[in-house]
Amino acid sequence: MRISIHFREPNHMTSTTLDQKDISDASADALIMVDGVPLKQKLAETTKKQRSRALLLTVPLVLFLVISFVIPIGQMLFRSVHNPAGSNVLPNFAIAIQDWDGKGYPSEAMFELFVKDMQNARKKREIGKTVGNLATRMNYTIPGTRSLFTSTSRKLSKVTEGPYKEALFKIDKKWENKVIWRNLKRVSRDYTIAFYLAALDHKFDDDGDIIAADKLYQIYVSNFFKTLKLSAIITFLCLLIAFPVSYLLSILPLRTSNLLMILVLLPFWTSLLVRTTAWIAILQTQGILNNILVSIGLVSDDGRIQMIYNQTGTIIAMVHILLPFMILPLFSVMKTIPPSYMRAARSMGATPFTAYRRVYFPLTLPGIAAGTLLVFILAIGYYITPALVGGEDGLLISNLIAYHIKSSLNWSLGAALGTILLVTVLVLYWVYNKLVGIDKLSFG
Repeated sequence: MRISIHFREPNHMTSTTLDQKDISDASADALIMVDGVPLKQKLAETTKKQRSRALLLTVPLVLFLVISFVIPIGQMLFRSVHNPAGSNVLPNFAIAIQDWDGKGYPSEAMFELFVKDMQNARKKREIGKTVGNLATRMNYTIPGTRSLFTSTSRKLSKVTEGPYKEALFKIDKKWENKVIWRNLKRVSRDYTIAFYLAALDHKFDDDGDIIAADKLYQIYVSNFFKTLKLSAIITFLCLLIAFPVSYLLSILPLRTSNLLMILVLLPFWTSLLVRTTAWIAILQTQGILNNILVSIGLVSDDGRIQMIYNQTGTIIAMVHILLPFMILPLFSVMKTIPPSYMRAARSMGATPFTAYRRVYFPLTLPGIAAGTLLVFILAIGYYITPALVGGEDGLLISNLIAYHIKSSLNWSLGAALGTILLVTVLVLYWVYNKLVGIDKLSFG
């Protein structure tokens, strides 16, 4: 809004245009508070205090997110490319070996550094700097070399002088394998993409080129696709079951729908472990469901159905556990759709199916989008249920990540798998946003 003020002079007229904001600022500057402070300054101080107070209220939440989310994610990303096992155990050799061209054997000076670093590592036995750490790291690259490093470290205590290359060859003929020394050069680097290659079923060959891993070790990419497939099936089944349930809850009287909603929320009040083990009792070959099928004659006693410790068990148990996450967003959207919309469509000549398809269903899309996104993301990273009821066939990628973190202690590979899973979820989220629009989601 602009205000025009005209000044008439004897011979001509001039027109000056002022902004309303300028006039307001001038008025604020002209007004003085009781304590003698201009109104504009007082307003600025009050606004600053309110912003500071709001910022202080958000500090606990920000700290919680940083400590519980940002820092762990950052450590995972760092761990996936950082593995200093080589330089920790062989600090001097790790530097010198980088100048080696990879042809033939390293020089005698490098062999001397290797032997002395191995001897020092055995003497110090510092956490994270033992020969066992290096042996484990090398075993990821060349399976079967762990025993070579551990046995050699014990025998090197007797080696006091050169030639060190001959002393190593005398201890174990395996040291004559040039592949070991070329891999030692790669392992001695603190930063590597080897774990991402392993997570994608690839590896470095003896010459340092990237090739496909052996068939025996090609398990991660197929497991990623299996995780995506099972998550999509679980999401579809949850939507198929939740849609009519949510519709029923939305049209029933409030007292009845509240009672039924308690039954929907009841699983949240029961331990996840209890719910999962209950499915084991129901689905196993001698379980409740198979006994019912045998008793009514649908299957023979010798032909009981295997519904547990496979993908079937994983799907059934996870659909039951994740179903409320689909019902709640759908119900929250359906409850807000006025019944008059359907009656208006019918009054204009639409059949019940046409009115449902053209009027009611499009209005439920925000709830469908929210429910499917929520269930799919939860399913893709689920761990406990597949571990208990999935067996070998029903395990998801999260179970392999947990295995490397807890059992094999290959934290770098586990971090690489976790990073790839995180990137996959972010890419799917981006695609979902392009197709559906995150701003259209409704979680109630």
